[in-house]
Amino acid sequence: MVQRLDTLVETPSQTAGPYVHIGCIPTFAGVEGIYPEDLGLSPIQEGAKGEVITITGSIYDGTGWAMRDAMVESWQADAAGIYPGQEGADPKVTGWCRFAADKDSGEFTLRTVKPGAVTNRDGKVMAPHISLWIVARGINIGLSTRIYFEDEDNSADPILARIEQRPRVHTLIAKKEGAGAYRFDIRLQGEGETVFLDL
Repeated sequence: MVQRLDTLVETPSQTAGPYVHIGCIPTFAGVEGIYPEDLGLSPIQEGAKGEVITITGSIYDGTGWAMRDAMVESWQADAAGIYPGQEGADPKVTGWCRFAADKDSGEFTLRTVKPGAVTNRDGKVMAPHISLWIVARGINIGLSTRIYFEDEDNSADPILARIEQRPRVHTLIAKKEGAGAYRFDIRLQGEGETVFLDL
């Protein structure tokens, strides 16, 4: 007999809490021996083609405090704009990384190669970008956003073009701080709130 599904209700969502680090990055959380090393430590391997860059930033809550318990995953193309698994992709670029904010300062660091522009299936070109997924206390469903770069031409990017409140576009743009160094802060709410995407 098949159970009627109209009597079931959705299970309530929960925040990530302190357990997301234990489950996803146990060595970072101080739990040794689960894996030889935490998964996704770097999106690149030695010898990856392209410009190696470092992106630093913090994730701020609605009160302006840097969140010291945030975990972030990143996904990106290689320097030629090709995603891992596609023909011609750089084998030294996995494109995926999982990292956490520093427990004391709340600052995160992502060391990677600067991605190239990506051509969509429909032929539209996306400006160089890195996709982010963020979880932390108080976040019931992971937040998706992107990092674009101020020293790239972002004018024709189809995602940026869809943002109706044009003054908010700058919340997705990493600021160049020096050779190969960028700053990208994320604000969860309030003034300067980062644009989050439903992709």
